[in-house]
Amino acid sequence: MTILTTASTQSVPVKVYILSGQSNMVGIGQVTGGGTRWGDEFLKPTVSVYPGPYDAAANFDEMTPIATLQLEAFGGVRPTPYPGGGTRVTRGHLRVKKTGVYELRPGYAGSTCNIMKVAGTEVHRREPGGQSTFTPIKLQGTEAVPFEIIYLTDQANGLGWIARVDVPGTLATIVKQDKKFPHLIDDASRWASRDDVYYKGVVTATADKWLSVGCGAGANKIGPELGFGHVIGDHHEEPVLLLKASQGNRSLAWDFLPPDSKRFEQDGRVYAGYKDSPASWEKVASPEPIEWYAGKQYDDCFGAAKQVLAEFDAQFPHWAGRGYEIAGFVWWQGHKDQGNAVHAARYEQNLVHLINTLRHEFHAPNAPFVCATIGFGGWEMESHALTVAEAQLAVSGERGRYPEFADNVKTVETRDFWRPADRSPREQDFHYNQNAETYMLVGEALGRGMVELISR
Repeated sequence: MTILTTASTQSVPVKVYILSGQSNMVGIGQVTGGGTRWGDEFLKPTVSVYPGPYDAAANFDEMTPIATLQLEAFGGVRPTPYPGGGTRVTRGHLRVKKTGVYELRPGYAGSTCNIMKVAGTEVHRREPGGQSTFTPIKLQGTEAVPFEIIYLTDQANGLGWIARVDVPGTLATIVKQDKKFPHLIDDASRWASRDDVYYKGVVTATADKWLSVGCGAGANKIGPELGFGHVIGDHHEEPVLLLKASQGNRSLAWDFLPPDSKRFEQDGRVYAGYKDSPASWEKVASPEPIEWYAGKQYDDCFGAAKQVLAEFDAQFPHWAGRGYEIAGFVWWQGHKDQGNAVHAARYEQNLVHLINTLRHEFHAPNAPFVCATIGFGGWEMESHALTVAEAQLAVSGERGRYPEFADNVKTVETRDFWRPADRSPREQDFHYNQNAETYMLVGEALGRGMVELISR
């Protein structure tokens, strides 16, 4: 593999993996059922103020408060202001609409230093200077249960969030309820973070942090980078950078069309080559260009990735002077191409060109390339989707269709990872129903495929 370095280097460069594709590479796997500001779940909340600072030995139920206030607004964006002058304790009843397992997240900023109990069970604790520890609790829909929040600092208020954490197919349910992928949480059941694998996203999914959850389309989303990063991080002794350059609703035959792709004709139409616009036009007509052009997403995504690498020391000061190595490419895409019979039929040719072009442009002629098939609907695919999946499998080195890809290109099958809507957070088949297990399994399969190639 070609090693690109900064001006001064250490002996062991950082392993850089470039991940790209469309929306499912961006990452739409749901982490929780979604947290919302709390409010009408709480019935007749009252805050009592007890004299002096918080004392862990105090029994507030037996003490006489110096002030008591029934809160007209609890939660939302404008909760009733608390009286000051001592330790604040809020009590009342909590009632959810649907039976499920819930995580209560009381407070905001400084007011998160508190202890919350529901039905006598501690569900949250954060000591000053510490981190929050959450204990999910199962609540019966429409049943009111008592709650209590003891604030440990002067910053007390009625702000808070509530999230259901047993929604089928969310990462929280899969990990914390079903006990799968236990390495994703720490001993306090918080999402764990690696200190040897760093994630940087460009264009979309722009998290910039050590690998943990929330590197997908938002803080409550994951993509395949999570499973891939854990597998590849466990394999390498060297530090790893995952550089993800992806965008949703993009076609390899149009948006991601690699440089030097040529025009072609089919059924009386001319289809765009690189930099052409529009995507196709009648052979006898003069095309009217549009603002977009063939390959623009390729230029935007990989241009942004190159810029990050050009500023490696500034972007990653913890690795300054160490240099980096393009260790591999990861590709997961194909949904938009399956919607066009001509684009689907060209997928294999375009994918071969993409592999070769990326290796050339990133000066990594021998870098392994791992691709995941599309898996929409599992093994019951519509015809053009099947064309794309078979094209993705065709480039895999062990198939022998491309001898130059032997031992350096691998396609992993994902159709076994499809999960139906009734086992998922949402009925959204083009995003794998937002099922986090699907995204984890695809990522791990890509990681194992990469390890297989780099171990040869």
